[in-house]
Amino acid sequence: MNAREIALNALYKIEIGEGYSNITLDKEFKKSKLSKADKALVSQIVYGVLTWKITLDEIIKRYSSIRLKKISPWIINILRMGIYQICYLDKIPESAAVNESVNLAKKYGHPASVKFTNAILRKISKNEENNLLEYIKEKGYSNEQIISVMTSHPLWIVHKLIEEYGEDFALDLLNANNKTPDVTIRVNTIKTTRKELLKLFELKKIEACEGNLPDSIIVKKLDVFDEQLYIVQDEAAQLACLKLDPQLNEMVLDCCSSPGGKTSYLAMLMKNTGKIDAWDIHEHRVELVKKLMNTLGILNVKASVNDATEYKSHLRERYDRVLLDVPCSGIGVIRKKPDIKWTRKEEDLNELLETQKKILENGAFYLRSGGTLVYSTCTVFKEENELQIASFLDTHKDFKLIEEIKLFPNIDKTDGFYIAKLQKE
Repeated sequence: MNAREIALNALYKIEIGEGYSNITLDKEFKKSKLSKADKALVSQIVYGVLTWKITLDEIIKRYSSIRLKKISPWIINILRMGIYQICYLDKIPESAAVNESVNLAKKYGHPASVKFTNAILRKISKNEENNLLEYIKEKGYSNEQIISVMTSHPLWIVHKLIEEYGEDFALDLLNANNKTPDVTIRVNTIKTTRKELLKLFELKKIEACEGNLPDSIIVKKLDVFDEQLYIVQDEAAQLACLKLDPQLNEMVLDCCSSPGGKTSYLAMLMKNTGKIDAWDIHEHRVELVKKLMNTLGILNVKASVNDATEYKSHLRERYDRVLLDVPCSGIGVIRKKPDIKWTRKEEDLNELLETQKKILENGAFYLRSGGTLVYSTCTVFKEENELQIASFLDTHKDFKLIEEIKLFPNIDKTDGFYIAKLQKE
């Protein structure tokens, strides 16, 4: 299979729910013998289609006499890929995008769908986005619907962000979600230093510079050469660990640890002393934590299967510090995981809020008097963040809020993130 066919297969599997984009792509790459350039093209097409799916579908709807639901998943993804290449990728000639898409339709469709694919793609121009904007305005779309289509975010997310932050800020945030960020890594300080790693990058001709935090590095393009020396981790996640500020020889609990990025940073900050209990609800995810600790040379972490929503009376006031990076809607990491826009539903929020509340209650119980607790999420919705903490503080007078931080991709150039640092008096 060539690059575009692999991209099509990945999109199809993501569409029918076989896996997340990053996991699906990894599996497809392992089965193929693609060059680095072709892998880059596959990733660009897959993430591009997932990012702009609503916009691409509106363009298809404009020119199609067949309802989208009636078009096969194979053909709809071939059309999305073709339109994405024409409208968003300057280096690919329109003729190549059309011809390759038609060839895919011949293999994954029938003669009528081949003609259908060719007919639609021949109508698409480079400035199709501008044409679409005029078209939907004429059709009488509401302002929120227009924003939804042109930023390719579900209407419920658009509505909620406008309601909480106002239209100007929400639009700025939605646009930031569609931009590919630079790669941020964190140095494995057990094995090296930031200065030494930057020298290695320079020798490897990898463009990199110091980040905003003590152990972070911003990389333009990263070809993996030694995973023992660093871990890919956004500065927002690093900051949550720095705010917990674990000390040497302390007892620390990371309630929701997988895949282990924050756990590993806590261990490094503690210089491999003390003990960190790292929990996750799934055995296979606990194994990911163990594998990462082994790779990075971390010795003070005990990873185990535990459900953080279940109360454990024997752990009362056991820990000096507790990190609660709770399950959330993930709206803050859309720019890295665009499939969140399509897998997350508004009705998921109530269950998430209840889960967060249980984990927060239990984590507070496990913290010793005078200890520090950090609650964090990778979302920007207020009910999962400051409103959740305000509700907790109303019923837990033995806790006080030390610091509250909100980060946004459009302002801070990080993931959308919330950090609340609490102290048990």
